Amino acid sequence: MIPRRLGACLLGIGLVLAGIGAGIATAAEAPGDAERGQAVFAAKQCGRCHTSRGQPSVGPAIEELRRPQGAYELAGRFWNHAPAMFTTLMRDGIAWPEINPAEMADLMAYLQADASRDPAPDLSRGHILLVGKGCLKCHRYRGEGGRIAEELTRYHPGYESPVTWAGAVWKHAPRMAEEARRMGVPYPRFTGEEMGNLVGLLRSTAKSP
Repeated sequence: MIPRRLGACLLGIGLVLAGIGAGIATAAEAPGDAERGQAVFAAKQCGRCHTSRGQPSVGPAIEELRRPQGAYELAGRFWNHAPAMFTTLMRDGIAWPEINPAEMADLMAYLQADASRDPAPDLSRGHILLVGKGCLKCHRYRGEGGRIAEELTRYHPGYESPVTWAGAVWKHAPRMAEEARRMGVPYPRFTGEEMGNLVGLLRSTAKSP
């Protein structure tokens, strides 16, 4: 049986372990388009659970999803959203929607996420998150910490690109949520500026690719 503390650390920032942005060059990302993003929202059947305010809705109303917000902030909301959405889709026999990088850029534009709205990262708060989420029980950071998972100062495209980061979160958070459920450990959540602060810390110490 996996110890509770170990299970928690495996989840902390497991998205970093999952091949963030593999094969995606930040410079190649095209700007997102809100109109195309609305089409992505419809094509992925997001409206099954996210309807207009006042209508029966399984998840948050579309008006709550679509609001001015930071790009890394939205990535944090994607992360938080995974457990409930994964459970609902599993119950209904629906596969987790796949979203490619171009679609993610458009979807983020439709949801009014803009990297310019993310405040400058607070590196000290990012370090508090790194420790508080239990990441260093498994990960190394600047050579110190656990030996189970990789060194977090290794460069990943998601450190520079919120679209790449959000895509990785979207792809891998369901697996992390399922592991949390299976092992009975708390699923870490991010609020407000936390995701941006954590990524900012990792970016500040990442080695060049």
